[in-house]
Amino acid sequence: MTTISAGPGAGAEPAGVRHVKRPTPLRESVYEALTEMIIDGTLERGRHLVEVELAGMLGVSRQPVREALQRLNNEGWVDLRPGFGAMVHVPAEDEVDQLLAARAALESESARLAARHASKDDVARLKDLCKVGTALQEAGDIDGAVRTNGELHSLITQMSGNRFLVDFAGQVDRRVRWYYTPVAPVRGGASWREHARLVKAISEGDEDKSAQIMREHTEHTRKAYHDLQAGAEPGETPAEAAPRRRRRAAN
Repeated sequence: MTTISAGPGAGAEPAGVRHVKRPTPLRESVYEALTEMIIDGTLERGRHLVEVELAGMLGVSRQPVREALQRLNNEGWVDLRPGFGAMVHVPAEDEVDQLLAARAALESESARLAARHASKDDVARLKDLCKVGTALQEAGDIDGAVRTNGELHSLITQMSGNRFLVDFAGQVDRRVRWYYTPVAPVRGGASWREHARLVKAISEGDEDKSAQIMREHTEHTRKAYHDLQAGAEPGETPAEAAPRRRRRAAN
C-alpha cells in the first residue's frame, strides 16, 4: 500500500478559496422566532404553549419546536411543567428588580464612559435615534419605539469603548426589551425626553451627569413596571389604584 505524503504546506487552503456560510440550523431559527414572539408579546406571559400549534405557526415539524422549548426553559423564557407542558414564563417582581439593577450598573458606567469618548458622529447618531424614537412613540408604533430604544442604549454602550461592558449588556438586552415592552406606552414621551437629556449630557462630556441621568432613567422604568403590575395608571400610585382594581373585580 502506498502512502502519499502531504508534503510542505499541508492543510493550507488554495488561494481564492472562500467558505460559504452554512444555513442557520432549523432549531436555531425556531428558537430565535419563539424568543422574539415572547419578547413582542405575540406569545403572552403565562400562555400555554402547544407544540403542534407552534409548529403550525412557524411552518415546521414538532421536533425543532420541542428542542427550542427545552432551550427556552433552560434560559428562563419558558417554564416546563410535568404533566402540563410548557408555559411562557411570568417574571417575579424580584426577578425584574435584579435585572434592572444589573442594567443600571452596566449602563450608568457605559453612559459615563460614552461622555468621555463621544465623537461628533456618535452624538449625531444618538440625536437621530432620539428623533426617530420620539416620532415612533407619538405615532403609536410601540414595537418600533422599543426597537429604537434598544438601538440607542446599545450605541451608548458601544461608545463606552469597553468591550466587556458591551458583552455584559448584550447578555441582558433581550430580557430588558421583554420587560420594557409592556411599559413603553406608559413611559411614553417621558422616556424619550430623558433620552434627550442624556444625549445632551454626553455631548457636553459631562460624565457624572450622564451616569446620573442613566441611573434615574432605569429607575423610572423599574417603577413603571411595578406600577403596571399593580394596576396603576400613569401618575397614579399602586395604593391609589387599589380601589379601582377592587371595583373592577366586583363587576
